[in-house]
Amino acid sequence: MIELFAFSIILQSNFSVHNISRNKTVIIVSRKPQNRPPKRITTPLNCVKNQTQTCPTNYPKTSQTQESISDYSIPPTSTCPDYFRWIHEDLSPWKVTGITRDMLERANQTAHFRLILVNNKVYIHKYKQSIQTRDVFTIWGILQLLRKYPGRLPDLELMFDCDDRPVIRSRDYSGPNNKGPPPLFRYSGDRWTMDIVFPDWSFWGWAEINIKPWESLLRELKEGNNGRNWVDREPYAYWKGNPFVAETRRDLLTCNLSDKHDWNARLYVQDWILESKQGFQQSNLASQCAHRYKIYIEGYAWSVSEKYILACDSTTLIVKPYFHDFFIRYLQPLRHYWPIRDKDKCKSIKFAVDWGNTHKQKAQEIGRAASNFIQEELKMEYVYDYMFHLLNEYAKLLKFKPVAPDGAVEVCSETMACTANGSHKKFMMESLVKGPSITSPCTLPPPYEPKVLGAFYRRKLNAILQVQKWEDRYWESLKKQ
Repeated sequence: MIELFAFSIILQSNFSVHNISRNKTVIIVSRKPQNRPPKRITTPLNCVKNQTQTCPTNYPKTSQTQESISDYSIPPTSTCPDYFRWIHEDLSPWKVTGITRDMLERANQTAHFRLILVNNKVYIHKYKQSIQTRDVFTIWGILQLLRKYPGRLPDLELMFDCDDRPVIRSRDYSGPNNKGPPPLFRYSGDRWTMDIVFPDWSFWGWAEINIKPWESLLRELKEGNNGRNWVDREPYAYWKGNPFVAETRRDLLTCNLSDKHDWNARLYVQDWILESKQGFQQSNLASQCAHRYKIYIEGYAWSVSEKYILACDSTTLIVKPYFHDFFIRYLQPLRHYWPIRDKDKCKSIKFAVDWGNTHKQKAQEIGRAASNFIQEELKMEYVYDYMFHLLNEYAKLLKFKPVAPDGAVEVCSETMACTANGSHKKFMMESLVKGPSITSPCTLPPPYEPKVLGAFYRRKLNAILQVQKWEDRYWESLKKQ
């Protein structure tokens, strides 16, 4: 009976039976060979010296050969985060008509560059210089996407505007005889425009102000959060930035601590020229999570500071925004952030901080929900997957064959990084995708049903109105006192 029990265990285990004797108590077994995950191919840059840098021809043409993974059971790809649903919304203006060559050409009025992808090769036609190196690191990011998923993107052609504010106004294309809106990619949008929102350049580093690539910075922010409990942080609302780009930011400075008022805000002007001279010693984002509350306020348009603030584990106070990037539309007030009025900021901030310091557990939960979202659903893998699905869905709408026009130049990781210098080269090497992914992108969720999207907007509005009611009662009670 003991031998039969042992034999049953062996057959269910990771061992194979070589010799079994009924007359002996010894059973000889050996471990079964294990199926191991395929080893990821790493492909370093092929930089050449004293020669004109060209694009290599030996980079893998596919993400991973089917033969290498056929014997390994890879879990099914997960569904992408819900904010991916906005891809369908952003491309909906062309759902019926598709995108014609004429539509695309009309997008070059404000575009900084045209990008053409043909047979997995990228060509760039620059029209004008962008602010700093926004265009450079945006193109770099797309090249890294192609290194991550080689051969997975179809041929496409697009126009990209690297400025802040969206320009394709919906009202200009609302009539029955309109020619259709031009498809123009950029970093932010608003409710009145139809620009296609794309991840911004800073995910691969902002070299001019020494902000590291997102993958590295995200780790530093998480480590910083682990060393600072929410209750042990300064019980005030913190903001540091450039107030000279917008009137709303200059208005925010009036909420700073003074001899007459304490609005629970601690606000600081960021002098980037001085910081540059001092080696950016006072602008380490990972060290700016020392307060229970952090304020996000737009500048000339949306601000890249948004993701850094939300990642802090502090309760984020968002002054009423008018612009959005590719992920912020998903976040809900009272779940991921606390809404702040834009017309009476000081009183609104004062109440938010007083409420949070009185309801510490709920305030912590709001801050933690936001930072968890950033850490788990805005990690670099998902940024690439968002780009992948957005470009794939965009390419399906094209009614013409993409071609590289005269004047377009082929670019690749080698032509950009091998010839770069200083922090530009450093950040490119740090954010370089080492080789093709061994897994597929996450699965794109379907579009929002109109009723579901309507309910989503109502929940957001109701939460904001609820906060405003609490705030009004708070100040009315103080007046009575």
